[in-house]
Amino acid sequence: MERPPPAWRPVTSIAVALVAILISVSGRYGYHRDELYFLFLSDHPAWGYVDQPPLTPLLVRLSDALFGDSLVAFRLLPALAAGILVVLVALIARELGGGGTAQTLAAFGTATGAYTLIVGHTVLTASFDLPFWAAGILFAVKALLRGQPRWWAAVGLVLGLATYNKYLIAMLVLGLAAGLLLAGPRRVLISPWLWAGAAIALALAAPNLIYQATHDWPQLTMAEALGEDKGGEMRLMFAPMQLILFGPVVSVIGAFGWWRLWRDRRVRALAVAYPVTAVATLVSGGRFDYTAGLILLLFAAGCVSAQEAGLGRARQARVSLVFNGLGSAVIALPLIPVAVLAATPVPAINEVARESVGWPEFDAAVTGVLRSLPPGEQARAVIVTGNYGEHGSLARAGLPRVYSGHNQLWEYGPPPESGTVAILVNTGRREDFDTCEPRARVDNGAGIDNEEQGMTVWLCRGLRRPWSTTWPDFQHWN
Repeated sequence: MERPPPAWRPVTSIAVALVAILISVSGRYGYHRDELYFLFLSDHPAWGYVDQPPLTPLLVRLSDALFGDSLVAFRLLPALAAGILVVLVALIARELGGGGTAQTLAAFGTATGAYTLIVGHTVLTASFDLPFWAAGILFAVKALLRGQPRWWAAVGLVLGLATYNKYLIAMLVLGLAAGLLLAGPRRVLISPWLWAGAAIALALAAPNLIYQATHDWPQLTMAEALGEDKGGEMRLMFAPMQLILFGPVVSVIGAFGWWRLWRDRRVRALAVAYPVTAVATLVSGGRFDYTAGLILLLFAAGCVSAQEAGLGRARQARVSLVFNGLGSAVIALPLIPVAVLAATPVPAINEVARESVGWPEFDAAVTGVLRSLPPGEQARAVIVTGNYGEHGSLARAGLPRVYSGHNQLWEYGPPPESGTVAILVNTGRREDFDTCEPRARVDNGAGIDNEEQGMTVWLCRGLRRPWSTTWPDFQHWN
């Protein structure tokens, strides 16, 4: 099949504009709790962590070395990753037979999708995971449509590298394998190139697998904890979030894209991959965004269908995507002033927005309690937080002896045995002390109902058992 020429000018223009917009608003609000966690982990480089592979903290460390310590510089890499994602999705549309119109629609819809804007604005593991998925899907499409099985080696390369960022890429493997097995072409399954790709992926992923095996498979423990913690909630949210993850217009166009893939026997496996991945996500209680990469595949295919339906249909798609993008921008980007943010539905919809507000006030509340202590107690006091965002914020603020039992942070304890005076935030282990009294209450000043708003800061004295004995009780995974 002869492929249309790449629409480099409009696609790159959209990608560059997206990066510029993301950088221009990157300094608004504040750090998200995950970003604060990555900042701390970046000072503790390792082959892996109990809740994630090493790439995102490593990229944070690289960003700090290259661009310096500022919120704008910190968020440059996810903005660039979002720009790369836009180009990759447009190339998928081209590979599926889309000309300049389809490629431009795919680029614009991806760039203005709510989820793209969120992960492009914030340093999250998904910020770098989506380009990995898009690249893997692009190479798989090339292998299936071009009749050039050597592209499976490129798929394997992408899959292996992606394991250093997130093990979620295994869901793409599951979807592709099930699609080929159920819908064909099954001859691909005996291709030496496909198995060469699998060998490349396993070889590249080996250090991650070794880390897991030598640390009692913490990712399985983490997955189980996530399923128990929010599995029911994620299952309830799954269906509606599939429709609004990138905006409803993207989902509608994606539905046409699914039908297009299903009608083409050469790529029918890709149509099967989405429902297989969706079912696996529902059964495991995984997050609704686990299917995001495949939604973009369906959307790219739908853009090709829109182009083939004629100029009028393509124009309708373009106009609809503009309105979709405007709504997504308001929800996903920090455009609304913090002072009035609580009066809008945005904090309830966008977890990243509400959890990026109030960290200076949180730090001030805890610091105030610490500074109120006599010098002797200040010198030996320890601070214990309930989650990694609180820990990361206090550590970044320069407070000494900050600990948490949350995920990887538990490994950096226990506190010193001299820490018989403790400031506890968001942890219920007050029974481990003789006395605990409320000393402060967190108020983010904007009235935004996030996890820290209204939280009590406790001052506790008289540790009843040594920290080495009580520290295992503080460990928790979520």
